[in-house]
Amino acid sequence: MRKYSKIKRIIDFDLTLIATIILMPLIVLLSLMIKFDSKGPILFKQKRIGKNKIPFHIFKFRTMKIETPKDTPTHMLEDPESYITNMGAFLRKTSLDELPQLFNILKGDMSLIGPRPALWNQYDLIEERDKYGANNIEPGLTGWAQVNGRDELPIDVKAQLDGEYVSKRSLTFDFKVLVKTFLRVLKSEGVKEGKISSKER
Repeated sequence: MRKYSKIKRIIDFDLTLIATIILMPLIVLLSLMIKFDSKGPILFKQKRIGKNKIPFHIFKFRTMKIETPKDTPTHMLEDPESYITNMGAFLRKTSLDELPQLFNILKGDMSLIGPRPALWNQYDLIEERDKYGANNIEPGLTGWAQVNGRDELPIDVKAQLDGEYVSKRSLTFDFKVLVKTFLRVLKSEGVKEGKISSKER
């Protein structure tokens, strides 16, 4: 497993560096569009839980107005649409808001594939993941739970899927997750805005 982790890190870094170089014109263009669309910074920085539950700051393109409540998942807001900017709606639908996380991967905070990093205050999700060892590996830009429901999943199911990834992870399985991610992004599947019931949390 140690050998796999080393190979995975090399692949993560090489693929991400290539992707960052190729996508840099798009990153610059989106940055300019965000700046002209609404007040506030281009990037959104948020405290998340990394490998071994060590906190780090994740980067995203800002998709919400600066008056949005902090450290609250979008699906937990009463009226999320009122906080999302015009540009933000497009970025979320296409998942382009996640592009700045390429820099998190280059830094070593994240991997291309792994459990999505929980917010520092998502204690229920963190606790559930502890049952499966899902907090002991690098979080990912995408993961097994994301291609099997994403925001639609109850927390216990999400944690179980993260645990399934931990038990099955390999380069072959990572490739499977990556392919399924591209298919879901193309279809804009699994994104859920608006507050969900306590049963679904």
